[in-house]
Amino acid sequence: MVQFLPLCAKSEHLGYKMEIKTATDVLFILLGAIMVLAMHAGFAFLEVGTVRKKNQVNALVKIISDFAVSTIAYFFIGYMVAYGGKGFLVPASELAVKNGYELVKFFFLLTFAAAIPAIISGGIAERAKFYPQLLASLILVSFIYPFYEGMVWGTRLGFQDWMKASLGVGFHDFAGSVVVHAMGGWLALGAVIMLGARHGRYTKDGKISAHPPSNIPFLALGAWVLSVGWFGFNVMSAQTIDTISGLVALNSLMAMVGGILVALVVGRNDPGFVHNGPLAGLVAVCAGSDIMHPVGALVTGAIAAALFVWTFTVAQNKWRLDDVLGVWPLHGLCGAWGGIAAGIFGTTALGGLGGVTFTAQLTGTLVGVMIALVGGFVVYGILKMVLGIRLSQEEEYEGADLSIHKISSEPMTDR
Repeated sequence: MVQFLPLCAKSEHLGYKMEIKTATDVLFILLGAIMVLAMHAGFAFLEVGTVRKKNQVNALVKIISDFAVSTIAYFFIGYMVAYGGKGFLVPASELAVKNGYELVKFFFLLTFAAAIPAIISGGIAERAKFYPQLLASLILVSFIYPFYEGMVWGTRLGFQDWMKASLGVGFHDFAGSVVVHAMGGWLALGAVIMLGARHGRYTKDGKISAHPPSNIPFLALGAWVLSVGWFGFNVMSAQTIDTISGLVALNSLMAMVGGILVALVVGRNDPGFVHNGPLAGLVAVCAGSDIMHPVGALVTGAIAAALFVWTFTVAQNKWRLDDVLGVWPLHGLCGAWGGIAAGIFGTTALGGLGGVTFTAQLTGTLVGVMIALVGGFVVYGILKMVLGIRLSQEEEYEGADLSIHKISSEPMTDR
């Protein structure tokens, strides 16, 4: 015998289900924010393992301090630049609506924004002044990064509407190949050029002084922490539990292993290349991870790793671009490749879900690259003129640990 619930009971049941859904969404995106927050430990240890021993403390302090500055910048300015409105300058009663979903969404997006100075940190390592870099982080996370973020993930300047009207589809960047990684990498390029190479890295007679990684286990730990956290970065970019996609997870995995295997071969077993290989693949797959076929993701990651190994080698040895962790090749170029790759492997012709075109992806990517490139040169150029952004030769020789923080990673003790 069929039983019918009274109308009021049905309403209460529906309301209860909505409350559970909202609470689950809050937990879902909160877990994603925590996973991406943990990635900042990966940034830190990747840099610690790559720089020379006399700069390890500085790497750790920079990453955590940059995150704190980024939080303040994004909370008071950046989030409103990207998405408009009053931000969080409203009564707490308004902030707590829907279990505070907008608050945890802010937390999640903040961890993306804070990746910008974390990326730049690796490129300018071992010779940058501490407080001018914190000021640069404040400016970039307040204005430059959220400006483009709002264009792609928000409604700023009507950019997506213009793309749809002009090219038939909008620019697709599901988890930030261009919005986060290419932006960070191309901003870093301006900073690296403004700073110049480390003293002694390149000599007038054409010789190159090698500065090998100080700690391969720390480098590997950083790469692993980043790789694991990336599944929060990509999968939880869905932002609600009902839109979560296993395709994103599998595509992230395939791009990751494609990057590892190609970096292993092309990089000739070099552990630095091998552990940056998965990061190159994951950077590239962010944009199209929700629409690609897994085989397309595998190829995207493989090409990204080859691109990273080749451009890192050429940039360091021929162009003499002293980008310590190779953040421009890894994030700047692989991120741009990821934006374009979404317009190739995301099409139905190559097994993707469609809704993208090569032309739209190329256009959106180039716009992001130009904003970042100009922004990087302007911000670091002004800071260089006004405050100075580089340690003195003596401070650099002594190392950032002792020059800035007055302690080394392993203090000497009397025996």
